[in-house]
Amino acid sequence: MSGPLADLSYRHYADGVVNDRAWWAIARNGFRGTVKKKGFWVLTAMSSWWYAVVLVMVYVFEQIAANSIRQQAQDRAVDFISSITWNRVILDGVSFGQIFYLFLALMAGAGAIANDNRTNALLVYLSKPCTKMDYLIGKWLGVFLPLVLAMLLPQVGFFFYGAMSYHDYGFLRQDPWLVLKLPLLAMIMAAFYTSIVLGMSSLFNQGRLAGAISAAIYFITNFFTVLLGGIIAAGASMESSTTVSTPLKLAFYGSVDGIMIATAKGILGEDQGGLPLGGPQNNLSVPALPLWVPLLFSLVVAGLLLFLAHARVRAVEVVK
Repeated sequence: MSGPLADLSYRHYADGVVNDRAWWAIARNGFRGTVKKKGFWVLTAMSSWWYAVVLVMVYVFEQIAANSIRQQAQDRAVDFISSITWNRVILDGVSFGQIFYLFLALMAGAGAIANDNRTNALLVYLSKPCTKMDYLIGKWLGVFLPLVLAMLLPQVGFFFYGAMSYHDYGFLRQDPWLVLKLPLLAMIMAAFYTSIVLGMSSLFNQGRLAGAISAAIYFITNFFTVLLGGIIAAGASMESSTTVSTPLKLAFYGSVDGIMIATAKGILGEDQGGLPLGGPQNNLSVPALPLWVPLLFSLVVAGLLLFLAHARVRAVEVVK
């Protein structure tokens, strides 16, 4: 009995990532795997704690203005709300939320390449019609997209609540372009964190080890910049903070946290953070750098780490 021979060749295999959009299949799986984790939403909520504090504080002052029988107390409450610079609130929120952004990046990307190295999954990926660039782009987007979502949700929620509730206090008039600056800032920050974590992940065969090294780099560099910020603040108590020299500013911003603060200052157009409570400003009062400086620095760092990841991703181990 004869019949047509079945075509059992590899060219018809279409499972998983074997299609013209292999990078998107990898990115989609990475995104879904991250947002399904409860820890992702917990960390996203925790990163918004500063916005919650500000909203509660403004609500209290609004109630004082509305219910106080003393005109002086009412005037002070209204003056406080009217004197808030909302871009400074966003700047503080970005600064205070970065530790949570780090944990989110580690959750999403520390094992993205490292675990594939450990399980030899690259043999599967790169033996199919999936190029090295497909693999890297997909892994990068799989980390980048959840980070953008986590960063934007608190900021956009704060923006729209403020636009609806505090428009009488100049929320929208202060910076009409704020609604466009927020997604731009979130994408730049997410791209930087994604590139760092993926670059480190490509160096190891264990996601936990890659995460630990990434966290160590973050905290060690941040320790020295915070220490330097204290020195600068001590000097600024005797002289104007505008006298801080450029080398000191570059050193203060020379960390993962610092680069993103410098970037946020440039995009938001704010030189310092802090609410108008009459006390000293926080360490964000270190004068800002021109926006092109942190952007160039972050581009160089991210580019080097992605180049390293590209060099490290291979289907087989090369023995020299």
